[in-house]
Amino acid sequence: MIESINGKTPIVDPSAFIAPGAVVLGDVELGPQVSVWYGCVLRGDINWIRVGARTNLQDGSVIHVAHVGQGTMVGSEVVVGHRVVLHSCTVGDQVLIGMGAVVLDRAQVGEGSIVAAGAVVPPGMIVPPDTMVAGVPAKVIRPVTPEQRQATVATMERYLKAMAMHQHMADDGGRRA
Repeated sequence: MIESINGKTPIVDPSAFIAPGAVVLGDVELGPQVSVWYGCVLRGDINWIRVGARTNLQDGSVIHVAHVGQGTMVGSEVVVGHRVVLHSCTVGDQVLIGMGAVVLDRAQVGEGSIVAAGAVVPPGMIVPPDTMVAGVPAKVIRPVTPEQRQATVATMERYLKAMAMHQHMADDGGRRA
C-alpha cells in the first residue's frame, strides 16, 4: 500500500516492487529495482526515507525516522534481512543487515559492512566500511572478507530474481514493475 500523509506522497520508481501487505507512507523515495517485501513498513510521516537502487527490504522490516534531525538513508544494493529495524540512520552501499538487527538514530553503517543477525547498533555508532559488527550493543568483530562481500551481492541478485517471481502478487495492494 502506498499512502500520502501531511502532503507527502511516496516517489516509487516504476521498476520497484512493493508486496501486498507492505506499507510505504509519506516522504519516501524508492530507487530502481527496490523490493519491499511482505509486512514491511516504511513510515515517512515525520521525516524522510530514501532507499537506493536494487536494495531489498525483507519481510517484516520497519524503517522509521525521528521527529528532528536526519531521516533514514539506505544505499544501493543493500540486503536488509527479515524483521530488521532501521531508525533515523544511514546505511551505505552493498551492506548486509542481518535478520532481526536494529540500527538506531544517527548510526552510520559504512559501505560493504555486515551487521550480524540480532545485533543492535547503538545511537551515533559509526561502523567503518568493510567491517563486521555483532552483539548487543554492536561491537566491531573483524573486517569483512571478499567472500562475504560477494555473498552480499549474490543475495541481492537472488532477491532481484525473486522479485520477478512475485510480480503477479502486486496486482492488489502492491506495485508492479
